[in-house]
Amino acid sequence: MKKIYLNMATRERRAAVVENGRVAELMIERTLENRIVSNVYLGRVVNVLPGMQAAFVDIGREKNGFLYRDDLLSFHLSEEDEETKKEQSISKFVKKGEELLVQVTKEGFGSKGPRLTGVVSFPGRFLVYMPEGDYVGVSRRFSKESERERWRELGEKVIEEKEGLIIRTSCEGQAPEVIIQELQFLRTLWREIWKEGKNEKAPALIHQDSGVIERIVRDFSYAEIDEIVVDQLDEYKLLKELLEPFPQLQSSLTLYRDKENIFSAYGIEKELERALRRQIWLKNGAYLMIDQTEALTVIDVNTGKFTGKTDLHDTVRKTNSEAAKEIARQLRLRDISGIIVIDFIDMKREQDREHVQAIFEKELKYDRTKTNVLGITGLGLLEMTRKKIRQNLQASLSKTCPTCAGTGVVLSNEAQAFKIERQLWEHRGMAEEAIVLELPSTVAPVLFGQKGEHLKRLEDTLGFRILVYPNKTLNEESFAIRYIGSFTEAIAQLERLKAK
Repeated sequence: MKKIYLNMATRERRAAVVENGRVAELMIERTLENRIVSNVYLGRVVNVLPGMQAAFVDIGREKNGFLYRDDLLSFHLSEEDEETKKEQSISKFVKKGEELLVQVTKEGFGSKGPRLTGVVSFPGRFLVYMPEGDYVGVSRRFSKESERERWRELGEKVIEEKEGLIIRTSCEGQAPEVIIQELQFLRTLWREIWKEGKNEKAPALIHQDSGVIERIVRDFSYAEIDEIVVDQLDEYKLLKELLEPFPQLQSSLTLYRDKENIFSAYGIEKELERALRRQIWLKNGAYLMIDQTEALTVIDVNTGKFTGKTDLHDTVRKTNSEAAKEIARQLRLRDISGIIVIDFIDMKREQDREHVQAIFEKELKYDRTKTNVLGITGLGLLEMTRKKIRQNLQASLSKTCPTCAGTGVVLSNEAQAFKIERQLWEHRGMAEEAIVLELPSTVAPVLFGQKGEHLKRLEDTLGFRILVYPNKTLNEESFAIRYIGSFTEAIAQLERLKAK
């Protein structure tokens, strides 16, 4: 069962999904301008690249969107057979300068612009409506094939012209009126959007996707939710209205009134801080190391303090089993996506590898984001992918370190001292009397040498005085030559630095 806590009191709106007393998902929403997934734009094609079977589309943002041939509406609606279509160049389906209605499916990452599709869709509680999708799809998760076919037939009866539908698993056991009512609502919504949007000039935003509250009401199964707690009266009233058709859930809605931040009161703030750490401890004393890059995440499993009680095989199996459960939760919590490699502790027995993978795949069933597990290699590496939709938690809440530039390491004090020394040697034999040098206080003792002997040798060899200001607040890899000139003025410059 799930509990959902909504922190709506500040400009940064946050939602936490708690399963069995532990935070499983975090959703963070800031300004509308920064949230673009599912937004609909009227864009203009600025470049067509046949070699990549893709086009760049100006949607009025800093970076152009990226649209593959197979995601073009014209490609989707083409009546040619699939084999023939796949042989065609993108140039047949779209031209430079053409205006297209597009929807964002993935946020931009790093240097990449947002991913787009020309098949616009609007998800509801029971179905996904596509104004020009031209087909009916039914979720594969229905328990019976006969039920899938029944819903497919109903869908084909109720759509009009080029409309398309995807019927979600939540329809199972529902009356046909449910889908008809929601279809009418989404159809009317689209007609109102396009009534105003068709008169816009590209590039233009046509439709802004709904906020975090609306998405929670839409995306979560009501049968699974135990309680919803929200800390703002206006949002409480909105939820009451949205949940009116579901009295059992409406009764579990609570308004949080205490002064303490709702996330702090329910222990979510600590979990959020923990989700940014590289090292995650498991209950049995083992730990995970999580290293994220733009395209790849590597998770390393270590036994740590856990030594087991029987034999090595048992220790490894238990550690990997516990790690598999926690990794599945961390993927959701941190919203890690792309290629993921998990370095489990090496398991010699095939049945142990199968056991750990089965546990991991079972835990991934709770993940609403699409995952694909490729299996465990002989080295104990599990390879998988998780669909990338938006920025992960780390990218949302942190920035690249200005000192290490994202590498996670900086030069050692010794390496930094040698680097400074090499720069000083470039001034050997100059006419000026002195140099004033500002450097990190941790590097100064290495440059000075024992009792300042190395600094004296440098001055004798290079032929000028070296005055040093060790700055405790300077970044690890920062240093600067602040003055070159007369010795008298160098002393004055050093005093001014100390007085700052």
